[in-house]
Amino acid sequence: MSAPLFPLFADLRNRPVRVVGGGGIAERKVEALLRAGALPRVGAPELSPRLQGWRDQGRIEWQAGEFREDWLDGVWLAIAATDDAAINQRVAAVAEARRLLFNVVDDAELSSFQVPAVVDRGALQIAISSGGAAPMLARHLRKRLEIQLDDAWGDLAALFARQRERIRARFPDLAQRRRFFEQLLAGPLQRLFRQRQQARAEEAFETSLRQTATAPTQGSVTLVGAGPGDPGLITLNALRAMNEADVILHDRLVSDEVLQLSRRDAVRIEVGKSAQGHSVRQEQIHALMLEHARAGKQVVRLKGGDPFVFGRGGEELEFLRAHAIPYEVVPGITAALACAAYAGIPLTHRDHAQSLRLVTAHCKDSQHLLDEGGLDWAALAQERQTLAVYMGVAGLDTVRTRLIQAGRAPQTPFALIENGSRANQRVVTGTLADLPDAARWHQVRSPALLILGEVAALADTLHWFGDAPLHAAPPHSANLPVPKLPQAA
Repeated sequence: MSAPLFPLFADLRNRPVRVVGGGGIAERKVEALLRAGALPRVGAPELSPRLQGWRDQGRIEWQAGEFREDWLDGVWLAIAATDDAAINQRVAAVAEARRLLFNVVDDAELSSFQVPAVVDRGALQIAISSGGAAPMLARHLRKRLEIQLDDAWGDLAALFARQRERIRARFPDLAQRRRFFEQLLAGPLQRLFRQRQQARAEEAFETSLRQTATAPTQGSVTLVGAGPGDPGLITLNALRAMNEADVILHDRLVSDEVLQLSRRDAVRIEVGKSAQGHSVRQEQIHALMLEHARAGKQVVRLKGGDPFVFGRGGEELEFLRAHAIPYEVVPGITAALACAAYAGIPLTHRDHAQSLRLVTAHCKDSQHLLDEGGLDWAALAQERQTLAVYMGVAGLDTVRTRLIQAGRAPQTPFALIENGSRANQRVVTGTLADLPDAARWHQVRSPALLILGEVAALADTLHWFGDAPLHAAPPHSANLPVPKLPQAA
């Protein structure tokens, strides 16, 4: 269509609408009409099982047989949803003669109105149309908006609908009312709805309604798990938070591909920690969160993996609560799950491992645990379990020695997964006896996760991502030249 369409939201409650067709296409149209409260009248020789079920429930009327002109008597809209072009054209012609709005599914030129792609959040609906010229483009945009707009928007719309008259009475001036909404939406209301704290959300609204001052709104902090690096593993909630953030405090290991998904104009501050080189102390991270939240900013603390698995998320929440800063948490896929999956290693297996232990080689202030008696090596050395060791590359000699001393068999398989889930992922496999030598031979560097247990041997047969696993160093490797690392992708 060359002319632009006139956008229109129709109230079809308790109004009859004719749908011609009884198959899967008609099902989708009837379902949408039922959600809108319409009274669908379906005309077709036969009905699909689902349409038959709605008819048996009394939710739709059915006229059996081929299309007749009198089917359009007393209806507000007509939809032709058959796979017969001749019938669709006849429905369109009869509707046109009666000055009825009509839609022929997947035929924009033959239709007088288009059914848009819809993002439905309760009272809030967003309709997207390309005028029938590019429906796939409209569907693609709808998917993007589905990601950005969570159910809290529907709760907001419902609240504003209930309180509309009170708001208009409290702020009769339009400019005043606009400022009120801007301040309200910049506050905690949406976050509280997202957290399913309805009572607190209502309290926040009442407080805002009573206030006339335009004091700066307090910000908040969201702890977000960025996963191991593959941007496809980011959750929808994480993506929303990253696109709402004013400030992003991100770890060193958060991949560039993940950062590219965040809001373009957000301030990004790297606060990563490293065994070598520049590091930001945890106290400095706390101070940055506090500074920006008190300035009214929406802060995202973006962490590699998951905030609550060796990510210091608990410490940061304790700090935020102590300073009365609102917060929420978006979990991420932790390294043990992602690295194992991308290496083809099941962390549990009925034949090999009935339990899983997640272990870190570091504790507070980056002190190493492996040599300080901070781990229960006897428990870690038990058979038929899988160990996933985070941040342990520098202590692999100690891991081997302590586990063998505690009774773990030297032949226990291991897998070292470097840059798990990323384009430059490498997997090194072998046995516990060869662990540190293999890591040195292949120059394994952080970030790398160690998986130890019988399941690690499955990497050789079940791998699917990237190159096949490398194997432990050959005998007497100490006398051989060290191979060069492959170039990072």
